[in-house]
Amino acid sequence: MLSRKGLIPEDYLLTRLAEDVLQPKFKTKQGKARFVGKNGTCNVAHTNIREQGRFLQDVFTTLVDLKWLYTLIIFTMSFLCSWLLFGMIWWLVAFAHGDLDQRGDDFVPCVTDIHSFSSAFLFSIEVQVTIGFGGRMITEECVSAIIILIVQNIVGLVINAIMLGCIFMKTAQAHRRAETLIFSKHAVISLRNSKLCFMIRIGDLRKSMIISATVRMQVVRKSTTEEGEVVPLNQIDIHMDNPVGTNGIFLVSPLIISHVIDRSSPLYELSPTDLQHQDLEVIVVLEGVVETTGITTQARTSYVSEEILWGQRFVPTVSEDDGMYAVDYSKFGNTVKAPTPCCSAKELEAAGGIARFKLNEGVTMRTSVRRRRGAAMVRRSRLENK
Repeated sequence: MLSRKGLIPEDYLLTRLAEDVLQPKFKTKQGKARFVGKNGTCNVAHTNIREQGRFLQDVFTTLVDLKWLYTLIIFTMSFLCSWLLFGMIWWLVAFAHGDLDQRGDDFVPCVTDIHSFSSAFLFSIEVQVTIGFGGRMITEECVSAIIILIVQNIVGLVINAIMLGCIFMKTAQAHRRAETLIFSKHAVISLRNSKLCFMIRIGDLRKSMIISATVRMQVVRKSTTEEGEVVPLNQIDIHMDNPVGTNGIFLVSPLIISHVIDRSSPLYELSPTDLQHQDLEVIVVLEGVVETTGITTQARTSYVSEEILWGQRFVPTVSEDDGMYAVDYSKFGNTVKAPTPCCSAKELEAAGGIARFKLNEGVTMRTSVRRRRGAAMVRRSRLENK
């Protein structure tokens, strides 16, 4: 992997290239299953599907979703089977017309130079792939041969369109572009603009843009309705406070996406202590259009409670150097401590808000400074007395 070769630091997460990590840094609780993996894969197994025929109703999508090995096998067998089928048909036409028997010079066969099944098979390949070596050709003697020639050409064009289109779609799938869209391994909760915020950092390693990029977040948790119904995976949308003030983001440099924890937030009653014991997962989805291909791509990741750091903020990664902006990706996932209330947003609001917290913090800092100054003066006086 790129991170192992030293090309990419290990303090941020590649959405696709982290699939073969043998020893993940984050170990969740025993028995806790993630709804979405760190690399964006959905941890959902579909079982007991009785209507398997629905997949055959959309053959093209089924072929695109198959693994490369199965796709190549189907690609090869589709051509071989069509060549063999029409080779058999051409042999039957030649057999029925008597082309396989030795006749005089005045005899006109349906297809020239067909003497066995092998020659009929070679003629079938020449017709379908339009090679035309010149030794075998169709004549005007048999109308059925002309009809078979038309049918084989049409069937060959359909097979080419489906299989080549399938190969193209597999090589140009949008999730390949998502491999260079990165997320920070940690999410943080700290103060921003005097508000308690949940924040992550996203970035793009390529110079080609993601057009109309949008970010969505959801909290997945187990909940119980008022009627007593248990919802094991309750998905709750949370409002995003994007740095540009709109739904779209301009992902030229790494951006910090924040969510203000207010009364409408599902994290409103969450404290640092509750965070360690809460069974929740925050899913982040980044969507946009690839500039070079025009295909919509999507990158996903998730953060469980153990991956959310309380009282931390991300360090800056962008600096100005020689008249241009430089991004240091070695600092992409680095965080530093930040003064943050050790209580939930609900308790903070009930206690008087951020202003009261800052006032108490200032008093505490002044007291500690006075104590340090007093201790220093006592030490000086002791030294002078000695």
